[in-house]
Amino acid sequence: MAHAHWKRAFYTITAGQTVSLVGSSAVQFALIWWLSAETDSPMMLALAGLLAFLPQMVLGPFAGVWIDRWRRKTVVLAADLFQGAVAAAFAVWFFAGTPPYWAACVVLGVRAVGGVFHTPAIQALVPLLVPGEQLLRANSVSQFLQSGAFLLGPVLGAALYSALPMGWVLMTDLLGAAAACGTVACVAVREPAAVRRRPAFGRELREGLETLRADRQLLAVLLCSGAAMVFYMPLSSYYPLMSSGYFAVSSWHGSLVELLYALGMMLAAAALGARGQLRRPLQAAGLGLAVVGVTALVSGLLPPTRAAFWGFAAACGLMGAGANLYAIPVTAYMQRTIPPEKLGRAFSLMGSLMSLAMPVGLVLSGPVAERYGVPLWFLITGLASGVCAAVCLAVLAAARRRAG
Repeated sequence: MAHAHWKRAFYTITAGQTVSLVGSSAVQFALIWWLSAETDSPMMLALAGLLAFLPQMVLGPFAGVWIDRWRRKTVVLAADLFQGAVAAAFAVWFFAGTPPYWAACVVLGVRAVGGVFHTPAIQALVPLLVPGEQLLRANSVSQFLQSGAFLLGPVLGAALYSALPMGWVLMTDLLGAAAACGTVACVAVREPAAVRRRPAFGRELREGLETLRADRQLLAVLLCSGAAMVFYMPLSSYYPLMSSGYFAVSSWHGSLVELLYALGMMLAAAALGARGQLRRPLQAAGLGLAVVGVTALVSGLLPPTRAAFWGFAAACGLMGAGANLYAIPVTAYMQRTIPPEKLGRAFSLMGSLMSLAMPVGLVLSGPVAERYGVPLWFLITGLASGVCAAVCLAVLAAARRRAG
C-alpha cells in the first residue's frame, strides 16, 4: 500500500475509534457514577466491576478464533454497533422509568462482550493497513489518542450526567459507535486469505496457543507481565484511598493523580512515536515493567505527609509512562512477527491473560490493604514487578547471547 494510502486509511479509522472511545468512556463513567450515587453500595460496585471483566475471562480465549475466521472489518463494525445498541436499549429503559440497579451491572457486562471482540480485532486489523516498519509509530499514535480519550471521557461523562437525563447520556454511546463505524466502513482492508478457511475450532484454538509458545522470548515477556499485572492491576482501585486516606488530601488532589497518570501514558506514546523504531522492542517492554515496579515501590515508601503527596503524584505520572513503554512495543512486535491470519487469536489470548490479573489481584490485595494499609500493597507491587522485570530482562539477555 502506498505511503499516503496507508496513512489516510489508518488515521481515518483511528479518528473514528477515538471518538467512539470518548463516548464509551463517558457512558461507563456516568453509569458507575449513577450506580454509586443511587446505591452507595461497595458490593454493587464490586459486582459491576466483576461483570465488566467476566466476558473477557470467559470468552477471550475463544473470541480470537472467530476473529481470525471472519473479516476483521466486519468484526470491528459489529462490535462497535453492538456496544452502542446495548447502551441505546438501556436508554429506552430509562426513558420508560427507572431501571433496577442490578440492570446497570448487567449492561456493563453485556457491553464488555463487544470489547472482547473489538480490541483484538482492531489490533489484528492495524498490520493489514500499516507497513511493518511503521507499526511502532502507528501504535504510539493509537495509544496517545486512547490515553487522551480515557482522560477526556470521565470529564465528558460528569458534564453530561450533570446536564442531561441518564437516558440521553447513554445515547451518546450509540452516536460514538456510529462515528466509528462510518470511518471503518469507508476504508478498504485487504483481509488475509486464511480468514476464509474454516478448520476445526479446537485446532484453531491450539494454533493460537502454539503461536505464542513458538516465540519463547515473547512468551517470557507475556508471562512475566501477566504475573506483574496480578499485583499492579488492583492499584487503580487504590489511588483514591492513597490520596484521601493516607495523604489526607482533597478530591482535587486525587483527580490530579489520575490526570498525571494519563499524561504519563501520553508522553511515553509521543516519545515512542517520535522515535519510530526500536532495535529491541521486547527489552523496552521489560524496562517498562521495571519503571512500573520502581514507581510503585517509591509510592509505598513515602511518608503520610502532604509534601510527600507530590512525590506520589509524580511517581504515578512515571508509572503511566512505564505502562505504555511496555504495551506499545509488545503490540507492535506481535503485529510484525505473528502471521496476520493468527493475530486475532494471539491478541485475544494475551487479553485473557491480562484480564485474569484483576480479579486475582483484588482477591489477594483486598485483605492485605484492609488490614495493613494500601501503601503496603504499593510496596508489594513494586517488589513483585521489579522481580518480574528482572526475570524478563534476564531471559531476553540469555536469548540474545545464545543467538550470538
